[in-house]
Amino acid sequence: MSICDLKPGEKGFIKNLSGDKRLVKRLLALGCIEGTEILVKTSAPLGDPIVINLRGFNLAIRKRDAKNISISSLSKL
Repeated sequence: MSICDLKPGEKGFIKNLSGDKRLVKRLLALGCIEGTEILVKTSAPLGDPIVINLRGFNLAIRKRDAKNISISSLSKL
């Protein structure tokens, strides 16, 4: 399951990052570290990008990049 599968108001924990080395490095630099709690805030009208909240800040991320972030432990806010 990835961040793209969450609806606004749902949250989970980052389980794994995949993709090419450059993308993984960029996501790690943005704070997408295993075990970090994320909350899906909203998405653009056409669904891309999505806005997530992690480590106290909002991050707009493209769906194609968000598909590389695996999550676990879903819950609703």
